[in-house]
Amino acid sequence: MPVWKSPFADFWTPPDWLSWPTKQAEKEQVTAYLSTKFAFDTSYHEREINDILKAWHTFSDWPLLRRELFERGYLSRNRDGTDYRWLK
Repeated sequence: MPVWKSPFADFWTPPDWLSWPTKQAEKEQVTAYLSTKFAFDTSYHEREINDILKAWHTFSDWPLLRRELFERGYLSRNRDGTDYRWLK
């Protein structure tokens, strides 16, 4: 019986994933994966978003990841960053 391999396995085996991918398709895969770490219908403060992202990447740029999640439509937020919500 073949063993199933996650499409994210290449990104999420530290220390292999040390920088933000350059290819758009890989960026989308990483962002989609990170979005699964948030609960539906839960309000998060920016600090909570940062803490979750810090736990799931290895290159210390959680602001980039937070922006990507917002810009790609995985998270919504209010203007002052006190309320983030998972959308997808």
